[in-house]
Amino acid sequence: MAEERRNARDERDTGEDSQDSRTARQQAAPDDVARAWDELVATARRTVADGLVVGTSGNVSVRVGDTVLVTPTGVPYDRLTPDDATGVDLTGRQVLGRLRPTSELPMHLAIHTTTDARAVVHTHAVHATAVSTLVRELPLIHYMSGALGGPVRVAPYATYGTPELAENMLRALTGRTACLLQNHGTITYGNTLSEAYDRTAQLEWMSRVWLTASSVPGLSPTLLTPDQVAEVGERLRGYGQPG
Repeated sequence: MAEERRNARDERDTGEDSQDSRTARQQAAPDDVARAWDELVATARRTVADGLVVGTSGNVSVRVGDTVLVTPTGVPYDRLTPDDATGVDLTGRQVLGRLRPTSELPMHLAIHTTTDARAVVHTHAVHATAVSTLVRELPLIHYMSGALGGPVRVAPYATYGTPELAENMLRALTGRTACLLQNHGTITYGNTLSEAYDRTAQLEWMSRVWLTASSVPGLSPTLLTPDQVAEVGERLRGYGQPG
């Protein structure tokens, strides 16, 4: 990771990336891409501020048309600027920017090409990662599991950045908008970055609740039934303000 960070820094600081080339890229990027990049960077920084990742260990993506904007590999989020916008097409071919995309690109593209997702958030959240090492799915400790489609499954471990991990993740995501990655972290998706991030935060919170309740000596937490969670999932479809 240190080498990736140095490479990314070198690419940003090299004289080859002239002001003229940066200006050309900015002019080529539509306003909606520029706005989406700004929101992506803000979301990535939020994962750090909220303690869901350490350094550059997580990644974020958002789809604009047939372009998937992604966080670049090994670059601290507080250093990202509008000039650093990084994007690929749905085959993974880089079409925007000069920084290398996240090493977890296979997971992001797997979601963007097989679901209706517009945004994906991947973190190494502490409590959720801990849960991923203990069980095959997060026990139904709270009804907000219904907001994620039901019991949150754990995708079997595979090396980061590999097609195998992406395949394991997709199986765990069947009928869900979130899953845990064994000994690794979390991944969620949604129609917007805000929705994907909220699902990440809910998953981490539920993981913390279960770990806390399970740690009380001599007692076991009361769990909900799948039917109870499914009922809540239906009710949540109409939650919030209309429109």
